[in-house]
Amino acid sequence: MFDTFSIARALAAADLTPAQVAAITDAVRQAAGHGDHMTPDQLTAGITAIRAELAALELRLIKWIVGTGLAVVAAGIAAVVGILRLLG
Repeated sequence: MFDTFSIARALAAADLTPAQVAAITDAVRQAAGHGDHMTPDQLTAGITAIRAELAALELRLIKWIVGTGLAVVAAGIAAVVGILRLLG
């Protein structure tokens, strides 16, 4: 949270007019109220969600690698069996 009174004092000390001080202070107040702020709990929850998604992706990747590896091994075995049958 911004201390708008402190901002107003600093602006007034810089010889801004009262209207300028009011406009700038109001703009800062509005910006502070509409920003994309995150609490520590929200950050922790977001990190937890990302870790869960990464774990799910890791599992899918492992399954794909194992499945692809088994398919390659099966194709290799079939090729060897086929060659052995041709040779007799």
